[in-house]
Amino acid sequence: MQGILIALIILASILLSFLVLIQNPKGGGLSSGFAGGTNIMGVKRTGDFLEKGSWGLVIAIMVFV
Repeated sequence: MQGILIALIILASILLSFLVLIQNPKGGGLSSGFAGGTNIMGVKRTGDFLEKGSWGLVIAIMVFV
């Protein structure tokens, strides 16, 4: 059981690192290409998705610890 929790924490940490590195604090990066439209194929802007994903992974890490 303890090994599974450690593996989940490591996986969530790696995914969180990638999400943070993709984001650009000044609105550029991956989300800048979609700045013109607020809705692309039924999905909100990429920046919103990355932010929500980051928060979800942070909460997951806190729950696992």
